[in-house]
Amino acid sequence: MTANPLTFRTFRITTLLLTALVVLAPVVLILYQSFLSGPFFQPRTHLTLSAYQFVWEDDDFWQAFSTSALIALVMTAIAVPIGVGLAFLITRTDIPGRRILEPLVLVPVFMSAVVLSFGYVVTLGPVGFVSIAAKSLLGFVPWRLYSVASIAVIAGLTHVPHVYLYASAALRNLGSDIEEAARVAGAGPWRVAFTVSLPMILPIVLYAAVLIFFLGFELFGLPLVLGDPQGVLVLSTYLYKLTNKLGVPSYQLMAVVVVAIILVAVPLILLQRGLMKHADRYVSMRGKASRHQKIRLGAWRWPAFAAVAAWFGVTVLIPLAGITLRSFVSGWGEGVDLTSVLTLDHYREMADYPNVVRAILNTLGIGVIGGAVAVGVYALIAVAMHRWRSPLAQAIDAIAMVPRAMPGIVAGLAMLWLFLFIRPLSPLRETMVSIWLAYAVVWFAYGLRMISGTLVQIGPELEEAGRSVGAPQGRVARDITLPLARNGLFAAWLLVFLIFAREYSTGVYLLGPGTEVIGSLMVSLWGTGAIDLVSALAVINTLIIVGGLALAIRFGVRLNG
Repeated sequence: MTANPLTFRTFRITTLLLTALVVLAPVVLILYQSFLSGPFFQPRTHLTLSAYQFVWEDDDFWQAFSTSALIALVMTAIAVPIGVGLAFLITRTDIPGRRILEPLVLVPVFMSAVVLSFGYVVTLGPVGFVSIAAKSLLGFVPWRLYSVASIAVIAGLTHVPHVYLYASAALRNLGSDIEEAARVAGAGPWRVAFTVSLPMILPIVLYAAVLIFFLGFELFGLPLVLGDPQGVLVLSTYLYKLTNKLGVPSYQLMAVVVVAIILVAVPLILLQRGLMKHADRYVSMRGKASRHQKIRLGAWRWPAFAAVAAWFGVTVLIPLAGITLRSFVSGWGEGVDLTSVLTLDHYREMADYPNVVRAILNTLGIGVIGGAVAVGVYALIAVAMHRWRSPLAQAIDAIAMVPRAMPGIVAGLAMLWLFLFIRPLSPLRETMVSIWLAYAVVWFAYGLRMISGTLVQIGPELEEAGRSVGAPQGRVARDITLPLARNGLFAAWLLVFLIFAREYSTGVYLLGPGTEVIGSLMVSLWGTGAIDLVSALAVINTLIIVGGLALAIRFGVRLNG
């Protein structure tokens, strides 16, 4: 950003073209690789459709595809009604403890899926703490954790906050006039909810349902931990195991699976955009905006509170309590007195493993430093697009959604190939730069939306005042727009820190000596049976997240961005 309009325009064009290149290059590389007979860097590789034919005829692929679709359907059926119900209770009623419940509902968004998965295993698995207690009481364990049904139910419960975020925002934007009219006419709180409030936010609910269905196809940690022992495959775990299946790196087959996932995601993203285009038609049915009057639940207040607490207990408290207890005992099982096996050895042993220490430091580094750099880059792109009505800015706004069509594990794989394909970048492949770039690209849409939303809140008259005294556009952005947005940028950094600290699947293919992060290292250690270390690492990762959340709440950051 410099001192004349021509240079600022050059900055805008250059920044947005570079953004398009970084986002689209991995996708182009994946498509190219899918039509080759072997890895792109082998000299005898040639163009062919053999990879598509192999995957098309592979029964494991179709089993993984159908399982992913089934899990996506079930988790949507669970997450949407519960998420909408929580949103209605917390935003529109006088449920007790609303101020405490609101941030708690969002906690699963920031928890690592592998931590929760390991927590469920040591708590509700065949020899889990709760399972042993249930068996001693009932004589049998009345649930089966390692199954498709369990994966779908747990995935549904842990994705409730995603629906809550959209539904609660839509409910807050509704006036309460029509609800009050229904109440005056004698309608009870539940009738008001089902016949007035929820129909008015139907497009947003459908938008969230499409999002949850898509997220079902990108599940990785949960199916790997709960499905792999029983041979249950979903698309992401099928992709992860393709190398083991053939005994050699089969990049072309991986690329075909990635193309299949993208082909599922693209129509869903287009459907979401279509739903948002028609949202205003439904919203026009609302009454005039006015101060919200909370709907009185009467005798249902405490049962409603108990329902929210039960969901939080099953989704967060039970797995976290299990994994924490597991990290402080040397053994457990039927007849074992847990108080006699308490130990801190698992935490002491962590110092004996350099890769574990590096993983903790790298996770903190990628969250604190990497998050700050990512927010800086997102801010530059947002400034380049700010109030610029050009086809290029609109194209970048659409391209920003492309990384959302790729699960984290796919994005990590694409980045690995990018560093292998572009020779000058190869030395950076085994550094934290590759991890950071993968994280930054995967969460590009989220970060850009947060910062763009902050910039839009700055009144245009302030920037016009700067221009009226002769300041060029670049100086207005540097001296007015960005300083006024500093609180929003700080909030964005805290939220990006939380996301980067809990990320795991993106780093699986980039994991190497020196570039370990906690999440991907836990996935690797779990495969070796090092449950003690995994439990201790899970607790460390949880403490980092809890510390970040406490800091965010302390500074008044809205957790929904």
